[in-house]
Amino acid sequence: MITDQNKTEGLSAKGEKNLWSKNNPMQFWQVQSEIDPETWKEAIIKASEKNGLPLNNNQVDNLLHYTLGEGRFGENHWDLSLFNRMYWWLKPILPHRMIRKARKIVHRMERKMSWRNWPIDDGYTCFQWDIMRQLLEISGKQSVLFKDFWPDYHQYAFVLTHDVESTEAQSYIPRIADLEEKKGFRSLFNIVGDQIPNDLSMLHEIADRGFEIGLHGWHHNDWLYQSRNNFIKGAVVINEKLRTLDAVGFRSPLNLRHPEWMQALNIEYDLSFFDTDPFEPIPGGTMCVWPFKIGHFTELPATLVQDNTLISLLGDTTPKVWLDKVDFLQKFHGMALLNSHPDYLVHQPVWNVYEQFLDKMRENDGYWHALPREVARWWCQRMDDDGLDGSKPFNLVEAKMTDDQLAFGKPN
Repeated sequence: MITDQNKTEGLSAKGEKNLWSKNNPMQFWQVQSEIDPETWKEAIIKASEKNGLPLNNNQVDNLLHYTLGEGRFGENHWDLSLFNRMYWWLKPILPHRMIRKARKIVHRMERKMSWRNWPIDDGYTCFQWDIMRQLLEISGKQSVLFKDFWPDYHQYAFVLTHDVESTEAQSYIPRIADLEEKKGFRSLFNIVGDQIPNDLSMLHEIADRGFEIGLHGWHHNDWLYQSRNNFIKGAVVINEKLRTLDAVGFRSPLNLRHPEWMQALNIEYDLSFFDTDPFEPIPGGTMCVWPFKIGHFTELPATLVQDNTLISLLGDTTPKVWLDKVDFLQKFHGMALLNSHPDYLVHQPVWNVYEQFLDKMRENDGYWHALPREVARWWCQRMDDDGLDGSKPFNLVEAKMTDDQLAFGKPN
């Protein structure tokens, strides 16, 4: 049960800045060896300097706000640009061909401008890795033990999600579920609140097959984020829709987001943020490839580019961009989280690339494949939050330096 105290926990007088305070490096690493606070402080300072991340007044919260909180994009980052507001206002009345052409032009420009930090922005990832290197060097320890990132010594997590953006696309859900089930996968289907069917039997059947149902906003437009007042009003309805679906997770329409306002949602986890993406209505990114806390809920950032962006807008015909990013995520024990859309998957070129991707992923046994709710609960439990069942025991991993490289392995 989420209380008013939960929703305001971590907020500073200025509003949102301390929403990320539970993600400090000590909590992230969950080191089981004894390391004094001064060593941690020195390691964090050196790692931040090496990776060009500002640690103003040596306050970790400032760095977390800059990275996870997207503070580097300015105070008005959560506001939609005039172009995007006009786009979403005109979209229902303009021909689809004209809309698609305009988006392709804009996205090509964005891709050219953002090539340096897309599809990988490794600044925060390297920062965390450098902290561990510094801890070993400063403390003089040969190795330290920490809680493994994922169950059963898996190297990374693999999560499939879908945003169902229309009532027509709801009829495609069983076909997509059949494909994934055939290949050994399960996924999340997010339903728009005002499109929840009166007859929930199909969604119940999908859930009974081991899939998850979540909520994709109230309406599929930007109304919710036009003002705080709209959001607070909408949150009342959204929380009721969550109960209707028996859902614990949420993704905003259009990946719009405002972390402080979103504390009004009765959710365990959110999926509205991403590590890096210049193509979204609010571009940017958290730089983070692992789950993290935003106030009272767990954030599961998307780390793989969306299907429509990859295939329809950028013209790729293979899953190579996805698979290359998975290699990076595996190296850093991150989370490969993909968001795709039944509205687009029904088109054969998109379907083909998605099926190729699933086939390639079947060949890799290094991941923990799980539903979003399972990942969120695992991460909360790993971070020592209360109220979770502890059904999966934690394994300890040994971190040590080998030939100037940070290496992880099972302890002897």
